[in-house]
Amino acid sequence: MFDAKLRSILDPGLNRLGYFITQRNISANSITVVGFFIGISAVPLISLHYYTTALVCIFVNRLFDGLDGAVARQSHVSDVGGYLDIVLDFIFYSAIVFAFAIAQPENAIYSAFLIFSFIGTGSSFLAFAIFAEKRGLTTETQGKKSIYYLAGLAEGFETITTLALMCLFPHWFWIIALCFAAVCWLSVIFRMISSVDMLSEPGQMQQ
Repeated sequence: MFDAKLRSILDPGLNRLGYFITQRNISANSITVVGFFIGISAVPLISLHYYTTALVCIFVNRLFDGLDGAVARQSHVSDVGGYLDIVLDFIFYSAIVFAFAIAQPENAIYSAFLIFSFIGTGSSFLAFAIFAEKRGLTTETQGKKSIYYLAGLAEGFETITTLALMCLFPHWFWIIALCFAAVCWLSVIFRMISSVDMLSEPGQMQQ
């Protein structure tokens, strides 16, 4: 929901850092992969109740997620890069929630429900992108992306904020998970309504 607005604030700094990295021949894909492994290291940390250290890993992962795009835009935006970015992001988000089920087995049902909700947001997002590509629909409201990025209530900022709250207040995990799951399902509903409306239009459109 806030991603597009935050880009105008964060992009200038990320682009400068991205230029510095590009000059050293470091690829966007390598940043994506390294960032993923840093982020996924939060899983054992959360499982062992090292929530603060895990939060640092999560924030570093999100920094790398912004950097890989900045580097790609200044070198080469590739289909492989876009693919890795999407797949590893979904694995990362779900893995963090799963880690809380390990750390607090009594809250496993809430972890499962939130991951179930992620399936809804992910499928509504990616399914539209497939048909947007088929119809030639484009948008740069979220910056230059490899696929059509259909905005929703539950985007990157909301997700990282939720994960941070879980690490800061692990005893309130269940209520945080339920609240964000509700936001996810509202996002699914709004995306489906928007998708059906846009795909019902005949021919090809540009946005």
